[in-house]
Amino acid sequence: CKLATFACGCFWGPELLYQRVPGVEATSVGYTAGSKPGPSYQEVCSGNTGHTEAVQVTYNPTQVTYDQLLDTFFGFTDPTTKNRQGNDTGPQYRSGIYFHDEE
Repeated sequence: CKLATFACGCFWGPELLYQRVPGVEATSVGYTAGSKPGPSYQEVCSGNTGHTEAVQVTYNPTQVTYDQLLDTFFGFTDPTTKNRQGNDTGPQYRSGIYFHDEE
């Protein structure tokens, strides 16, 4: 299995979307790319920790490719909107793609 992490607004919608992709074995949500370990929701929403909401995807690369996971990301989110996805606004809703290996 491999890991990929995507930030695309509030993490609940993207998590459900990735759970429906064949070859995705597990998902988990949380905060990434910030300066404080283990921040609370309130701390993240303050905009002072630098975190963004994200979904981490565990996937089987023989069943789904990283490119297919990227297609899912770009089909769901508009990465050109700064600190916003849909009605959600704030730095915690910025877009991001985080890889876990060099492949």
